[in-house]
Amino acid sequence: MKKAYILLFLSCAISIYVNAQNKFPSQVWHRGQISTTDGQAVSGLLMYDLDNNVVQLQRESVQTFGASNVTQFEIYDEVYGGIRTFYSLPYAQTTDYETPVFFEVLTQGDDIALLCREYIATDNRGMGMYGPMMMNPMWGGPMMGGHRLAFNFFFFKDGKIQKYSQKKKDLMDFFDDREDEVKLYMRKNRLAHDKRGDLLRITAYYNQIK
Repeated sequence: MKKAYILLFLSCAISIYVNAQNKFPSQVWHRGQISTTDGQAVSGLLMYDLDNNVVQLQRESVQTFGASNVTQFEIYDEVYGGIRTFYSLPYAQTTDYETPVFFEVLTQGDDIALLCREYIATDNRGMGMYGPMMMNPMWGGPMMGGHRLAFNFFFFKDGKIQKYSQKKKDLMDFFDDREDEVKLYMRKNRLAHDKRGDLLRITAYYNQIK
């Protein structure tokens, strides 16, 4: 009987794991905590929607919080593993009027911080013989069913959030006072100008030498 319970538990755990692996992070409930603008900290299962700047909290029931009601939220990513932190920051997305927007903080220092916002993009490229390919978003987005995880990157510098075009010629505008050192670091470590994990390393290095 005990063996049957163990097998049942393992079967359920594997089913949950496989289900999570076939979804993007924003489509999965994660363990986490929300800090609200009125000073509360509430824990439970979280699911976020960056397109609409909301985060849902599941406990006895499901509550929805907008970016205007939240200072930050933190999750343990059930898909890839690891703690991820999101802040609500004022930003003008489509007009000149700033509203609270959720940004994930990848790395920060005294001089500059690297932020990002993920989204699910359509990808019409062939999947090859391997089918859907799951990759850690620190190093590259996964591809599933003709869609992939993609990122917009932003730098917080000089008191404002600036969107990065992901063009190599524009990257050094953010590191202009240490341009030669940053370029050398990128060459030595073969770092790309548009990959999540590489941009994190580049920004962390810049903050270190500053």
